[in-house]
Amino acid sequence: MTTERASQSTPGTPRGLSWRPRRRVGTVVRYRRWVRWLHVGVYVTVLILLATGGWLLLGKEGDPSPLSRLAGMPDTQLHVWVGWAFTALLLGGIVIGLRGAATFVTESLRYDRGDVGWLAAWPRAIFNGRFPTHQGHFDPGQRLANLAMLAAFVTVTASGIAMAMLHGGPAFVWLVPLHQWSTYLLIPLLAGHIAIACGILPGYRGVWRSMHLGGRLDVAVARRLWPGWLDRHEQDDV
Repeated sequence: MTTERASQSTPGTPRGLSWRPRRRVGTVVRYRRWVRWLHVGVYVTVLILLATGGWLLLGKEGDPSPLSRLAGMPDTQLHVWVGWAFTALLLGGIVIGLRGAATFVTESLRYDRGDVGWLAAWPRAIFNGRFPTHQGHFDPGQRLANLAMLAAFVTVTASGIAMAMLHGGPAFVWLVPLHQWSTYLLIPLLAGHIAIACGILPGYRGVWRSMHLGGRLDVAVARRLWPGWLDRHEQDDV
């Protein structure tokens, strides 16, 4: 059984971060369809960049990787082209969802009383699912991770663009380690993000549906992880 509702934006709902098309009983849609597809595009390009970048870092520039053979171009060229595609995806997402991007930043910078207690309880909650309540669109841990990943992505992307445009010179000498070390910082952040988003940890079981297969998240999971957001979402849906 499904309940049909018109897809409308409401003043209390950040655009780009949540949506209410065709809500199914017992589920809630947290992210709009275009946001989910943008997410897919980002992680596909990032995985290709990590694979080709790692291949080059190992000193195998003269030995084509499987991706290089599949694409029919050198790993260096493939890395640069996919890097431009990644940059275009990010810029396109910001332009299309400007308000959502702004809300992402402001919600990530949010601080509430009780955030420290939430973080202190997090190591146990990831196993037993007993997360303290919070009122943010993102939980306190997500906010810290969002800011760290944003800083790493900006550094990796900016240094990569500069390297692609300079093709050598004095600045290139310090851009290379900057690009590499910001990537080293990004990798564990992405690994943690993937581990949580896939629901490997018991406390996050079921969370993967918020970004995949229609984006319909079980209400019980939303209540456990984002109680404040769910309350506002349900009030707007009345």
